[in-house]
Amino acid sequence: MDILYTILITLATLALLVAIHEYGHFWVARRCGVHVLRFSIGFGKALYTWRDRRGTEYCIAAIPLGGYVKMLGEHTADDIPAEQLDGAFDRKPVLQRIAIVSAGPLANLALAVVAYWFLYLSGESGYVPIVDRVEPESVAELAGLQPGEEIVAVDGVETPTWQALNFRLLDRIGDTGTLRLSVKYPGTDLITEKEAPIDHWLYAQEKPDLLGGLGVRLYTPDFEPLIGEVLPGSPAASAGLKAGDLLLSADGIAMPLWNDWVDYVRARPGQTVELEVARDGQRLVLYVVPKLTVIESGEQIGRVGVGVAPPEMPEELIRRYQRGPLEALGAAVVRTGELTVFTLESIYKMLTGLISPKNLSGPITIAQVATASAESGFESYIGFLALLSVSLGVLNLLPIPVLDGGHLLFYTVELLAGRPVPEKIQALGYQMGLFLVLGIMVLALYNDIARL
Repeated sequence: MDILYTILITLATLALLVAIHEYGHFWVARRCGVHVLRFSIGFGKALYTWRDRRGTEYCIAAIPLGGYVKMLGEHTADDIPAEQLDGAFDRKPVLQRIAIVSAGPLANLALAVVAYWFLYLSGESGYVPIVDRVEPESVAELAGLQPGEEIVAVDGVETPTWQALNFRLLDRIGDTGTLRLSVKYPGTDLITEKEAPIDHWLYAQEKPDLLGGLGVRLYTPDFEPLIGEVLPGSPAASAGLKAGDLLLSADGIAMPLWNDWVDYVRARPGQTVELEVARDGQRLVLYVVPKLTVIESGEQIGRVGVGVAPPEMPEELIRRYQRGPLEALGAAVVRTGELTVFTLESIYKMLTGLISPKNLSGPITIAQVATASAESGFESYIGFLALLSVSLGVLNLLPIPVLDGGHLLFYTVELLAGRPVPEKIQALGYQMGLFLVLGIMVLALYNDIARL
């Protein structure tokens, strides 16, 4: 049932994103007078079809890993009867063709704006990022961070919540230079600027630990070690730990607080730890081997891949935001723009070796995250959908033949040169583009399987 649920959530997510993308092409094509022959969600054998009064065939196909809009004369304008040429794609002015091709990725970005607008309109909340502990010889120690200080900005950009702090740190992965941190001590309004050098920060990590790489633990009140999440494929999952388990002891030592457990695991990479847990009124004994992880300071620590059940935070440590419709729309546009720039920068860093290619994810990771987001609640799923929609839109705009961006590249050359790119060059470009895209897909799938 879990596998079936994952498959259904993944297919529904991909179908929605593909439908929005293809509808962008479809809508603009019709506004430009192009006759759309087929609107398909999926590839391969048609499972269900119907036609509208304009003669467009709508299709649900067997392989739900994409979709397409087939337009009259898209590649065969010379074979079209003269009376139908007005509706042929290839006979439309180049600016109209550019508008049709770009409409798909732009529709995905528009979906992200709508999704974030909904989230911002319904209200936000987040934990205040106050430093609880600073690791020796870490970036945070070099910057002079002290326990009790609140990190109010990174590189001049405000970080009012944990989420905002993580997003700003994420933007610096692979960078070399200076990390600027603005901090404020509780009870004062004085903001102090602190700096620390970074050198290809976290670039080699497959799953970068941002706060661990910075060398800080953020403050939370003391709470019991109740597991809220077990990462798939982690040592904890292999040991049989489940969400809802309460950790009672490790190697016979009582673990009354979550931080006791974290410290114990960090100090024992590669060592077998005997756990006693409470589950459904019973006590179980399990064995887990923390995975050895090297953090930015060079220290070797252990991790098992569990997250704590969200504790009750004091109200003074929670920031809440409520926006009106227009303010929420503005924030949604800004957020979508930030993610667009971040995606492009991440692609550049991966191509230049500043980010490990192991961070590239494929359909298996998407399925896992989609399912986890859906299980975490509607708002969490909507946020994931927006993020995935931005990624799909940006990737389709890359100037790679077979992608929308490749078509836009050829049409832009045609616009500037006054004549189409020769068909032989286009055909060669499509072959190279197909080879590149398939190579990326194979790498992403390999990374997914390696994580499993």
